[in-house]
Amino acid sequence: MSTDGDESGVALWLLWKRTSEVIRTAVIDDVTAANSVSEPELTVLVHLNKAGGTSRQNALVASTGWDRSRLSHLLTRMEKRGFLTRERLRNGVEVSLAPAGEDLMVDKQRALHDAVERHLISRLDGEQQRALRDILTTLDG
Repeated sequence: MSTDGDESGVALWLLWKRTSEVIRTAVIDDVTAANSVSEPELTVLVHLNKAGGTSRQNALVASTGWDRSRLSHLLTRMEKRGFLTRERLRNGVEVSLAPAGEDLMVDKQRALHDAVERHLISRLDGEQQRALRDILTTLDG
């Protein structure tokens, strides 16, 4: 049995889901169009770049929200492609950008910035951007 409040909640969730998928797809299409990097690979490269080029594997699990197994398989493929290196340490695994990954990030950073600006930021005024950041931060934490 549902109430009007339940229906509006479901409608809001469906709107959020559709909107986030449309924007995510448009940004990823813009950024990945020029080469064969996948969206998950780009996500890992962006997180590593944001962390200064090196991160613990468990920190990548936390920052991406992905399952450890999924991330591990992806990192293995990316290591084979020369995008990153992994070093087993006594208390974990350290993941670092390799030269090919660094070059790709240099190449893609401007495209990512421009795509986010075009498909998200430019469509919101400053107050809406702050509100969206507040809402997403609340939902993430």
